[in-house]
Amino acid sequence: MSGRRRTVVLAGVLLTLAGTGLAGQGGYIHAKAWAAQMLMAHAWNRALAGETEAKPWPWADSWPVARLRLPDHGIEQYVLSEASGRALAFGPGHLPQSAKPGSAGASIIAGHRDTHFRFLRDIQPGDRIEVETADGAVHRFRASTHYVLPTPDLTLDPAVTEPRLILATCWPFDAVSPRGPERFVLMARQ
Repeated sequence: MSGRRRTVVLAGVLLTLAGTGLAGQGGYIHAKAWAAQMLMAHAWNRALAGETEAKPWPWADSWPVARLRLPDHGIEQYVLSEASGRALAFGPGHLPQSAKPGSAGASIIAGHRDTHFRFLRDIQPGDRIEVETADGAVHRFRASTHYVLPTPDLTLDPAVTEPRLILATCWPFDAVSPRGPERFVLMARQ
């Protein structure tokens, strides 16, 4: 084999390996998110049975506090007790400075735009959203409006007294950067 041909073959092999590695990394992220939801389903059943802080795996630093359902879209996900970057890798998270889901005030749940909250781009005003809490209560909401914030910070209106649900993710949905510079916010009213 000539030197030029050998170089071309070697370059092809290296490009194939690099492509396989990148595809595997992307698949790993989605597989981890899916497996985490399965483990959280078991933890959620323990929470419904009365266990507090039912961790989905022993070293977890968060636990499911709610089950989020969008019946019109076939979506069901478990919401974690916090929304740190580490927790959001496994599922949507409740921002602890916001109201508890179903309580008076605005409850904020955040998720990644490319995994758990990818569906937000398809939500229309009037779509049903249900949040089940660990006491078994189901709080029903309807999507009302959505908007884009130019900053990652969500501020809460202390005057809001009725239960509201806010679902938030990075924007734009198709950005190639790991974190979008803006936030997509979906408001839902009870």
